[in-house]
Amino acid sequence: MGKSHRGKGLLKMPSHGRGTCPICGRTRIKLLYPVKIDGAQKNVCKNCRNKETA
Repeated sequence: MGKSHRGKGLLKMPSHGRGTCPICGRTRIKLLYPVKIDGAQKNVCKNCRNKETA
C-alpha cells in the first residue's frame, strides 16, 4: 500500500542523505537523525543516534 513511496524523501536530499558521520567517521552512510553536538544541530547515522540517547 504505502511501499511504493518508501524512501522518496531521500531522493530530494543532497547525496540521497548519505555522507560521513561526524561522530564515528564512517563514510557513505545515511545521515538521517538530527542530534545536538556542541550546541550545533548535525545529522548522524543510526548507530550514533543510539549511542547519544543511551
